Amino acid sequence: MYRETPYNDMYELVNNDKIAQLFGIILEDYGEGWAKTSMIIKEDMLNAYNLAHGAAIYALADVAFAAACNSHGLKAVALSVTIHYRRPASLGRKLFAIAEEESKGKTTALYKIKVIDEEGKLIALATGLAYISGD
Repeated sequence: MYRETPYNDMYELVNNDKIAQLFGIILEDYGEGWAKTSMIIKEDMLNAYNLAHGAAIYALADVAFAAACNSHGLKAVALSVTIHYRRPASLGRKLFAIAEEESKGKTTALYKIKVIDEEGKLIALATGLAYISGD
């Protein structure tokens, strides 16, 4: 069933996210306008080259983006996300996604999302545009 009301607790939002559950994505921390998520690359997340599939990396970034853009207590959904993959990630690596608000207006907000590994190396960089519902 479609949810009408916004989330006030981003841990609840992530815990109710089916993709986050599927990929084992954890919300590490968040505050107003930002969020940090993590996941460990597992065998069922690998592509044909035995590296982390772009869809898994994207999912990690997208969940961080969702938590960050909903952290103001208003319902927000993605209008667009662009991701650039910079470095491969292998089996067993822990990845982190940090989403930070770049600008926010009444109905849209722009976010930068960095995906890094345990050593702080850049795996991917994304930008997300969110629609903020006044409802």
